[in-house]
Amino acid sequence: MTQPDRRNGRVLVSSRGHSWTRERLVERFDCVVAEPGEVMAMDEDARAGIAAFATLMSPVTPALIDALPNLRIVSSFGVGYDHVDAAHAARRGVIVTHTPHVLDDEVADTAIGLLLNTLRELPRAEAWLRAGKWQTEGNYPLTPLTLRGRTVGIFGLGRIGLAVARRLEGFGVAIHYHNRSQRADVAYPYHASLADLAEACDTLISVAPGTPETRHAIDAGILERLGPDGVLINVGRGSVVDETALADALHTGAIAAAGLDVFEDEPNVPQALLDAPNTCLLPHVASASVATRQAMGQLVIDNLAAWFAGDAPLTPVPETAALTR
Repeated sequence: MTQPDRRNGRVLVSSRGHSWTRERLVERFDCVVAEPGEVMAMDEDARAGIAAFATLMSPVTPALIDALPNLRIVSSFGVGYDHVDAAHAARRGVIVTHTPHVLDDEVADTAIGLLLNTLRELPRAEAWLRAGKWQTEGNYPLTPLTLRGRTVGIFGLGRIGLAVARRLEGFGVAIHYHNRSQRADVAYPYHASLADLAEACDTLISVAPGTPETRHAIDAGILERLGPDGVLINVGRGSVVDETALADALHTGAIAAAGLDVFEDEPNVPQALLDAPNTCLLPHVASASVATRQAMGQLVIDNLAAWFAGDAPLTPVPETAALTR
């Protein structure tokens, strides 16, 4: 077993989250396994000995960062890092890393599967069969929705969004997108605003990150622009969607259906969404295969290992990319 590296302080590791990653962190480094609330209750000397935090989705608040005077790096599990106050970390000179790239394909695959399940009601058709209704009531009803002839808009054409778009090309659908800025490396039609994108499409796939700027960006107005045949798919962050407006749109027929893998207050899902008959709901599983989650965990470890070795971390977030040790 590799001996713990004690040269540059201890590593705080979340006591909850991906156990495979936590076990390997404990093998590799000198670790303190605890959640932020427990850390805040530690004495000053114990907190001063912590140089790094491997967060397996535990929140990293300004108060926690300020309570760790020698914290130098936060290595976060996941491509999204809205649970980390990266701006405050940058002001304190703390590097923040995340785990992009390794989950792009898995999430894109799930987005396509969720889209097909939502349009063609495949989970319900299977439930129909398992309940014996095929024998007692006949064929499953024809689905009113299809992928044929649809125009798909992608909100957030980053790495994952582009992987979704490339997969959609094989289905022969029109693809449009909205980003903060237009990409020079794709030929898909670009829309300068999310409203313009929704107006041009009947299917909206959100892969946007959860930021103050994107909170509830998909609201009643955006959903209305999709129209009564409109479909929303969200594999980005739950906070991007106004869930109350979405539930209203689903129950009133303002849009036809929604497929969601993420929610604003996970694991709590609004009852109005659970009650909507035209939804396909997943418990945030887009990257949840053994292979992909282990690859994410390995990148958490590799970022810390690089920093402890005196090298630049592999995948810093944009807010802290300019920081050096």
